[in-house]
Amino acid sequence: MHSKEILINCPNFYKISNFSYAHDDYISEKLIEVYKEYIFSTDVSTSDSIRRIRNLDQIISKYIDDYYFRKELKTSLRELRVKKEDNMLIVIVDYIIKIFNKYEDGFTRNIYISRWI
Repeated sequence: MHSKEILINCPNFYKISNFSYAHDDYISEKLIEVYKEYIFSTDVSTSDSIRRIRNLDQIISKYIDDYYFRKELKTSLRELRVKKEDNMLIVIVDYIIKIFNKYEDGFTRNIYISRWI
């Protein structure tokens, strides 16, 4: 994918690329690497590929902005197992999308009440 296509399909690219995570936050580091590798290796000739890239861009942006989702995704990623014969990148991206959809379904059912101090 070329730079222009990245900026068109991934409006959060710079926000994600420049995200400052803790030094010992291995999961955030690897997650951003997976994000970059996926968007640069995906063929954007099909609408399904473009949709998946945009979806992943939105999800990783949510990961950066939402503490509760970040915590949920980190916990879930620790449980992920990939078989040798599977394409690791595709499996991880599919899993991230699945966790995001599950989180969004649960989040809309729960009402979070802020506590004013």
